Amino acid sequence: MVGIIPAESANKTTSEKHISFRWVYILLPAAILLISIILAVSFYSLLPPEVAYRFADGEPASWMNRGAIIAWLLVPQFLLVIAGSAISGGGILLSRRSLPAENTQVSKVLSIMGNIVVLPQIILAFAMLDIFLYNAYRIHLMPVWAFAVIVMILGGIILGIFFIQALRQSRGLTSKSLEE
Repeated sequence: MVGIIPAESANKTTSEKHISFRWVYILLPAAILLISIILAVSFYSLLPPEVAYRFADGEPASWMNRGAIIAWLLVPQFLLVIAGSAISGGGILLSRRSLPAENTQVSKVLSIMGNIVVLPQIILAFAMLDIFLYNAYRIHLMPVWAFAVIVMILGGIILGIFFIQALRQSRGLTSKSLEE
């Protein structure tokens, strides 16, 4: 019986090599959520009971209770972290069905997929900071729409770089497999 591996040991080695959840898959969204929570706690006592949250020509146009505005700004942050976790978890489950063992390419893709939700989170965190700064000190950093455009352009460039790297690596793997 040379070359036959018992079923139990074969399953152990294969299952040990499968991709599992790693915090790096949602590191950026979790960090922005933590920063947002710290901002909310830091500014809470500085905010008036009614907080201006929408502005027209730099002047307040809409007002909301300070507790409600913090909830409206933090709940989407939590949901985006959960979405990043779900995206990564779904990718992990799919990779377990289609890939026999640990694959560093899949880990990189899962990291990008789980962390991509950080782009809207950064915009939300900036909007939160802008609202807090205006209500506490009557200053605006820059228009939120301008910040959003900057984040989207930089995010597109970074994703483009990752996409080009992935294409180059896949072409390298394809050419190596053809040579063999």
